[in-house]
Amino acid sequence: MPTYLHRKSEDRGRADHGWLKATHSFSFGNYYDPKIMGFRALRVINEDRIAGGGGFPTHPHDNMEIVTYILDGALEHRDSIGSGAVIRPGEAQRMSAGTGIRHSEFNASQTDPVHLLQIWLLPNSQGIAPGYEQKTLPQVADGISRLDVIAAPQAPESAVTIHSDAFITRAVLAPGGSLSMPVSRGHAWVQVARGSLVVDGHALKQGDGLAVKETAALALSSDEGAEALVFDLA
Repeated sequence: MPTYLHRKSEDRGRADHGWLKATHSFSFGNYYDPKIMGFRALRVINEDRIAGGGGFPTHPHDNMEIVTYILDGALEHRDSIGSGAVIRPGEAQRMSAGTGIRHSEFNASQTDPVHLLQIWLLPNSQGIAPGYEQKTLPQVADGISRLDVIAAPQAPESAVTIHSDAFITRAVLAPGGSLSMPVSRGHAWVQVARGSLVVDGHALKQGDGLAVKETAALALSSDEGAEALVFDLA
């Protein structure tokens, strides 16, 4: 029988650096809670709002799969393996840190904010070659509820490939819509990006997360409409 843990938006860790306002679903940086270090292979979900002209100067990572999902605005990426791109809503980006990579991330606008989710996943192998990938996701039509895989170990053409035992699916629910989502790896995390939805009878609002253990499927519905990321985790 599934078990559930509701991680409310207001209970997340918070940081305000002026140019950056961040909330942390799991322990990260100066926010530390030994009870919420991650869930399965999912180690970080940071919801960041970066002011115009702001950004993260060049810094290192290693042995982590990092996926960036833009909600509003645009983010410019540069790294030490020669990748450079601007990431916008409707796209997914994956950076494999592997043996080591340095990168910077800046708001692509000097005036408008950028709002994003950045996700870190533990890799299934240490010491892989660093890599970068960016894909345009299927277009979402008004009034249509749909599921789209955005990252997976063996990803479809429209998704990025991750070196982690996880699938990430974008769930878009139209107002009054419902979806049934299979969970093949046994555990799931749902992160609400916009709107509100009900998952297996649990009401979630924007910023909430829900951990589900020992499940084979999730029932999703929304009165007002919603956008969420669903992680299928071993």
